[in-house]
Amino acid sequence: MKKAFYHSHCLLVTLLLAINLFANEATAQVAVSWKVGVSVAPALRQSFLKGGRLLLHVTKQKEREPRTRSEITVGITPQNWDGKTPFQMDTQAKEALSVGLDKLDDNPSGLYYFQVVYKQNPDDGQENVPGNLYSNIDSVQVEAKLSLNLTLNTLIPPWTIVSNKFVKTVEIKSALLTAFRGRPSCLRASVLLPSGYFDNPGKAYPICYRIPGLNGRYTAVNTVLGNKDFSDWWFGKTAPQVIYVFLDSQGPYGDTYQVDSENNGPCGRALTEELIPEIERQVGYNPASKKRFLTGNSTGGWVSLGLQIFYPDFFDGTWSYSPDPVDFEHYGLINIYEDKTIFYNRYGYLQPGRRTIYGEPTFSMKDWIAGENLASRTGNYLISGGQFGAYNAVFGPKGKDGLPSLMFDPVTGEIDHAIAKQWEKYDLKKVLERNWTTLGPKLQGKIYIWMGDMDGLYSNIATRFLQKFLDKTENPKSDATLRFTAMAGHGQEWSDKAVLTMIAERVSGK
Repeated sequence: MKKAFYHSHCLLVTLLLAINLFANEATAQVAVSWKVGVSVAPALRQSFLKGGRLLLHVTKQKEREPRTRSEITVGITPQNWDGKTPFQMDTQAKEALSVGLDKLDDNPSGLYYFQVVYKQNPDDGQENVPGNLYSNIDSVQVEAKLSLNLTLNTLIPPWTIVSNKFVKTVEIKSALLTAFRGRPSCLRASVLLPSGYFDNPGKAYPICYRIPGLNGRYTAVNTVLGNKDFSDWWFGKTAPQVIYVFLDSQGPYGDTYQVDSENNGPCGRALTEELIPEIERQVGYNPASKKRFLTGNSTGGWVSLGLQIFYPDFFDGTWSYSPDPVDFEHYGLINIYEDKTIFYNRYGYLQPGRRTIYGEPTFSMKDWIAGENLASRTGNYLISGGQFGAYNAVFGPKGKDGLPSLMFDPVTGEIDHAIAKQWEKYDLKKVLERNWTTLGPKLQGKIYIWMGDMDGLYSNIATRFLQKFLDKTENPKSDATLRFTAMAGHGQEWSDKAVLTMIAERVSGK
């Protein structure tokens, strides 16, 4: 009887999946027909690179640039466009992907703001980053049929770092990444020196590497120092005397996660063998002091924990906040090794990707991937520069075409378990389980993890299962600190001040 019920249940789920897929495909067409002519300003034609992705952003919100946040986005990759003549973006074109257009009725009206971006930077998967082009904003009274012209007239300039005596910028050409990518590749970091640094020449200070959240940049030092509360504290009498380093996560497919991978190259080696030694040479850090620490939130939480695990002797402790899933059997709500699709759960319901701290789903996995498909020049999430494009490039193997192999289908969400299996070497819980005899002793006293138990990305579930494993460890018994806060959301307790204070306490032996 149980067996018959199981088979009936599986058949029902399969039917539900088919119905859902058919329904979504049937409603994919949008009624509006917008034609947008896109030109490149003559002054920028020398900066134009073929093969980029055009993204049209539309919003009703007057107070912000559409390219920073929009309710409607249309993406298309122009074929053989040289930028010398206008390109016609057509929302009805078969190659065009859109998000939000289907929410307009058949006769839309009202004032909307239009802006177009051209993603062309081959070394950065993001949109609003140096090297990409964008247009001015045009306000338009929207109708079902619409024609307008926009000109790409602004080149996003290089990042800049605040000018401050206590801030250093370190940039090196990475021999390892240059050899892998076949073109010059640089690594960058900004360094915030402690308030007593210039008064104590030759003093050996502890050093902490701060890994940014998803696609964060070394320019985060600007924001941190721009916070008056932090700045007053940092230069006050009670501030920790720690060298604080802001790393950069730029990569051609999005965040590199600072680890070696088939698609991004030897990023972990480049960090530990090239960039960090140069930073520490410039600031006078003494490696023999064994005071080299890590911290980060969200993606930075995963990376700070991952680096501590992959390089247990190199780093001397990590403070990880709201890490991305550390157990791929609980990749949010998905088991990548057993589930059939990331779009629907085993009951046939849409799989949520985000939620409020009260448990209300706000965004489905299907919607999430649709947005990443749109942002990528390949028309799938492969080079989206987003979360799953980055995951896929970091954790997965390289495909026959030289691009990352897709772990799941961009339209159906169906998981390729042969590829999912190859993600295991980045499944932090599995790495610890399989290597505890050698890793356990090296990680004693080095792991602190904070997680909100209503994490908006469901990452707390994976962290709970990591805790279950660590609680059962022997020889040695893990002394890792895992702290969960009830009803707290993603990164809710993350604080530079809190981390730096804990590091100072560690160093002083308190």
